[in-house]
Amino acid sequence: MARYRGPRSKKARAFNEPIFGYDKYFERKKYPPGQHGLAKRRKQKSDYAVQLMEKQKAKYTYGVLERQFRLTFEAAIRKTGVTGENLLQLLEARLDNVVYRLGISPTRSGARQLVSHGHIAVDGIVSTIPSLSLRPGHVITVRGKSQSVQTIIDSIAANSQNVRKYSWLQWNNSKMEGNFLNYPTRDQIPETINEQLIVELYSK
Repeated sequence: MARYRGPRSKKARAFNEPIFGYDKYFERKKYPPGQHGLAKRRKQKSDYAVQLMEKQKAKYTYGVLERQFRLTFEAAIRKTGVTGENLLQLLEARLDNVVYRLGISPTRSGARQLVSHGHIAVDGIVSTIPSLSLRPGHVITVRGKSQSVQTIIDSIAANSQNVRKYSWLQWNNSKMEGNFLNYPTRDQIPETINEQLIVELYSK
């Protein structure tokens, strides 16, 4: 299963955002990586560099590699509506992202691991595919024997209130079950990604 295994704090510093979640090293060094840090004079980025940076930020934020990201973008083009918004909706509809948003895991990488290890069921069927694209009406459940896993219990207890921020999701704590109600609109997606720059990059 392909996934990013490189340095996380360094990437977060490059984007000047904690894209992998809370990071104490990022909090200490909120400036670009490199030997000279803030002392180095940096050239103004070209339009292409800015667009590429935004695409890379989206990739690392959602834990998607290049080929999969490109395929997701092509699927966004085929959908009716605004391509950039479609792209973010498809990324938000990934099973690993929804498991993260529901609070079953505190990070997307942790959610990806829970899915790949068979802890999550969709409509009663165990799925081990983190990139599975959910549709409105799908029910996401922590499978029976996994409901006693301490890391899952701790994460749900810590994040149960956060689920209410996402109006396109619904969570039943007693059943450890969530519903994917609908695709979120752009203003409901909290990520600070300029999707139009990504569209412009792929349009060249």
